[in-house]
Amino acid sequence: MQQARPPEPRTEGAASRPKDEPSVPSPGRPPAKPSATPLNPARLTVGWLAHWLVSWLVGWWRVLYFGAQILVLAFSPSSYSQGIRAPLARHVVQGTAPILLWFTLICAVLTLVITRIVVVTALSYGLSQYALQVIIRVLVLELIPLSAALFVALRSTMASSAELADMRHRGELEAMARQGRDPLVYEAMPRVLGGVFASITLAALSCVVALLLAYVAVYGFTVSAVPAYTRLFGQVFNPAVTLIFVMKTVFFSLAVALMPMASALHDEASGGVLHGAELRALARMFLVILLIEVVSLVGNYY
Repeated sequence: MQQARPPEPRTEGAASRPKDEPSVPSPGRPPAKPSATPLNPARLTVGWLAHWLVSWLVGWWRVLYFGAQILVLAFSPSSYSQGIRAPLARHVVQGTAPILLWFTLICAVLTLVITRIVVVTALSYGLSQYALQVIIRVLVLELIPLSAALFVALRSTMASSAELADMRHRGELEAMARQGRDPLVYEAMPRVLGGVFASITLAALSCVVALLLAYVAVYGFTVSAVPAYTRLFGQVFNPAVTLIFVMKTVFFSLAVALMPMASALHDEASGGVLHGAELRALARMFLVILLIEVVSLVGNYY
């Protein structure tokens, strides 16, 4: 008879362990970490774009809502009570007086230089009859309103919006609201109206100075050419162009006054720093000014 073979001894290890039994880590060796799920770059990009788009739309909606509030308050007689007249007058004077003389002098110098260049160039090409029209269209119709709005924004409204943002982050606006005083009426509206008044005043005064200096530079100190100059001015500023000029100047003033104040009241500072809100206000303001200028060019020349 064949002798039965003795059973082989079982070895303790990974080979003799059932498949469904979890492996036990050996002593002294740390357990293996589970592999991290790889991030999807396309999903991250789509999420970032969606967040940016929502933030962009919310920011513009806040600007429009703030502008509507300020316009309603500005046309409401109850907004001009005795307690508001003093801050309103202060912001109007502070926003206009320090920059009025300097901007007028700068426009006067530029008017003389540009007028001389245009007249000499037109004479050399035999087109002297078009020199004054070019000066009026370039200076009065285009450059001066745009320059006045940007000058007011950089010298007045941006600084005023920074003060308003500081008051908001220090809690002064909330304390004012708890006392029954609306911050929009007592702080925001005077600053906005001061910026609007400064921009329109600078543009109007500088346009008058530019027209007078252009006349003197071309005709000299004489009144004999006043009828011809008036007729030329009327040919340039027909009713449609005049309406576009007035609307453009008003919209420029609203843009440089409303955008910084809306950003100061509603935008959150990035990382506790106010410069992010100021940069966003500048970007929005320049975009609106560019759109207004493009629309006015289309209306004037097409």
